[in-house]
Amino acid sequence: MTGLLPHLPLQSAAGTPDSVALRHRDTIVRYAELADTIEAAARGLCAAGLERQGRVAIYLNKRVEAVVTCFAAGLAGGVFVPVNPLLKGAQVGHILRDSGASILVTSADRLADVATEVASSPAVRAVVVVGGEPAAPPRVDLAQLAWPALLSGGPRSLHRVIDIDVAAILYTSGSTGRPKGVVLSHRNMIAGATSVAGYLDNTPDDRLLAVLPFSFDYGFSQLTTAFLVGASVSLIDHLFARDVVTAVQKDRITGLAAVPPLWIQLADLQWPAGIDEHLRYITNSGGRMPRATLDKLRASLPRTRPFLMYGLTEAFRGTYLPPEEIDRRPDSMGTAIPNAEIMVVRPDGTPCDPDEPGELVQRGALVGLGYWNDPAKTAERFRPVPAQRTELPLTEMAVWSGDTVRRDADGYLYFVGRRDEMIKTSGYRVSPTEVEEIVYASGLVGDAVAVAAPHPALGEGIVLIASPPDSGAVADGEERLLAHCRARLPMYMVPHRIAWLTALPRNPNGKFDRPALAASVRDSFGGPA
Repeated sequence: MTGLLPHLPLQSAAGTPDSVALRHRDTIVRYAELADTIEAAARGLCAAGLERQGRVAIYLNKRVEAVVTCFAAGLAGGVFVPVNPLLKGAQVGHILRDSGASILVTSADRLADVATEVASSPAVRAVVVVGGEPAAPPRVDLAQLAWPALLSGGPRSLHRVIDIDVAAILYTSGSTGRPKGVVLSHRNMIAGATSVAGYLDNTPDDRLLAVLPFSFDYGFSQLTTAFLVGASVSLIDHLFARDVVTAVQKDRITGLAAVPPLWIQLADLQWPAGIDEHLRYITNSGGRMPRATLDKLRASLPRTRPFLMYGLTEAFRGTYLPPEEIDRRPDSMGTAIPNAEIMVVRPDGTPCDPDEPGELVQRGALVGLGYWNDPAKTAERFRPVPAQRTELPLTEMAVWSGDTVRRDADGYLYFVGRRDEMIKTSGYRVSPTEVEEIVYASGLVGDAVAVAAPHPALGEGIVLIASPPDSGAVADGEERLLAHCRARLPMYMVPHRIAWLTALPRNPNGKFDRPALAASVRDSFGGPA
């Protein structure tokens, strides 16, 4: 297999051109058509001014054009930057400016919503509008063209690209500040697809359901693992959990990936009899699946194999628990996936003893290239491999996860906790600082700190601890504050509860005492299931 990401669908098209690659609503796209469209879009991106390793931001719901653009950007020699369609103006603007995207691919309605942000993103030189005619551009110097015009760009030489070049920048929230871009090479993404498709035993007969956003590495993995083997992917933007079950039955889905909050909802539904005759496996990542949820799913889908996985965007995927081990160790996150090594180390880098908690460190071909345009944060997370041989003159870098785990005597790993202050809710990592910035902008609080508390359905819920504004007015302030947040944040980032204090405690350095605040609201939601 070649080391270039766009060659996954192109090689499947060469081998099985008439096989179905994508399903979206009533549309069916076969591999030959997908390959032709990717190649046309790649030429169109170059004709629109895409430079070598230039960034192409994609702000769309799950649809065929979004898939095409991801792979066309790489074929053209550029870098794709998928933007979560749940994000709103300020978040989209940050990603556009931070990534330096020169081309934005979006829909007419979404462009209208983020027009101000596009106008203030000077690197954006062209906008491709999907599903409608372009309106007046947000800037007079901004080129706009409709999707059909992009595909008619005509012959154009493509930029040279090799497997260690950047393929994608996936934005994920850090423990402080705004989302940071994880840089992944073609080699990273091909290695990840090969590894995961291997232990899932993916074949051309598989039909995968893409439920998660493509901005989430776990969501994009449904495309790469399918295209690697010539399988098909059904695209869905669901409103209700029942929509997922309906799609699984309608398209005779064989593989379904989801995060714990969705699995919790799915486990409470009545699955159609016989659906596990074609639903070959399910996978979980983005947080630990509650034991009760897993038990319900196994009872409803007795012939479906569950794969419990752990991964970091910085290294795609790290571990998986084989289905045959679930009865013996249902709380384990498994062992390293193929072609990856997982270490558990002390702060000095020495290996931990069995059952001794330590930091999870991952090395191998899946380890990304760092954080885009952020050497300081890169140096914190991407560090030399522990106990690297001194005879090797070049330093190999590993991802130091910040997660505390333990390894039992048989080599199986168990998650203990996160060292940082990230909030992991609904399968997303949320930066407390980003929430707090929006809250402060409301003018309805004095001080504010966002912390996590165990939540039975979401993994963690967001608790905003705030003091009243100087005016001391709190009457109807809570509802106004939540309305302010809903208008400016995706729903998964909106606080689930607000706790008011007269004053927030601080540590000797004058900073808010976050551990004490988090401890004070730990039982806000009744704890995990």
